[in-house]
Amino acid sequence: MSFSGEVKEELLKQCASERKGIYAELAAIILLSEEFWGGKPEEGILSEKGGKKVALRAENDFVCQKAFTLCKKNINIKVDVQKNVIIIPTDFPAEKLNPYREDVLKESPCKRAFLRGAYLCAGSMSAPEKSYHLEYDCLRKETAELIQRLIADFEIEAKIARRKKYYVVYVKDGSAICDLLNIMGAHVSLMNFENFRIVKEVRNSVNRKVNCETANITKTVTAASRQVQDIMLIERTCGLADLPVNLQEIAKLRLEYQDASLQELGDMLNPPVGKSGVNHR
Repeated sequence: MSFSGEVKEELLKQCASERKGIYAELAAIILLSEEFWGGKPEEGILSEKGGKKVALRAENDFVCQKAFTLCKKNINIKVDVQKNVIIIPTDFPAEKLNPYREDVLKESPCKRAFLRGAYLCAGSMSAPEKSYHLEYDCLRKETAELIQRLIADFEIEAKIARRKKYYVVYVKDGSAICDLLNIMGAHVSLMNFENFRIVKEVRNSVNRKVNCETANITKTVTAASRQVQDIMLIERTCGLADLPVNLQEIAKLRLEYQDASLQELGDMLNPPVGKSGVNHR
């Protein structure tokens, strides 16, 4: 199973304790399911008319399983598991499932529940060992803006991009994704994600240091080779004896210690000379 699937599997086990939270998560499932099947906000449950069936966005079993679990929490809504359909009776107060009403997603637990339900329906994320990317795919711009606004309420920056027919709400920062997993209640996945982040950051740090050290060694060797060639040219043409004493000293040291850095050469002199002084010579 992919990492994104593991997150969804964990979110199946998370459920709000209060009825408002249950309605909020169910509202996300209904909203994104209607959107998936071509419904419009003014036509279904969002028009606050009860007595209808909503086909679930059942690209996988997660959505149907979660809807069934939520509807078992003593609320007057049924789920036909075989047909992947939510059945909302006529006497049900449909306004409780309208996420565009301020009172439905006013409280923090309701926002968390809605984001959880939205991720089960339309969310995905890349494997953390490859890249940091979590997204929600929405067919309507207003749905994407709603999800973006709810994420922003938790001080997390999410952006919206148009990808073919979808409005994609995405988060690419590793620490922000950790916060979002925590908000949705995927705590085990959060720890696994953090483990990948730590390993990746340590590996990147080691690679940067190795690359830096390699570059420094290459630079030192290249400079030393050029200096040796110049000294040997002087020795062949006019001889080192015609040079001032300080230049003779550094020339002989460079010929003897061709792999040494400028600082190391300076420390061998008596009295010692700094790196810039050796470079000048």
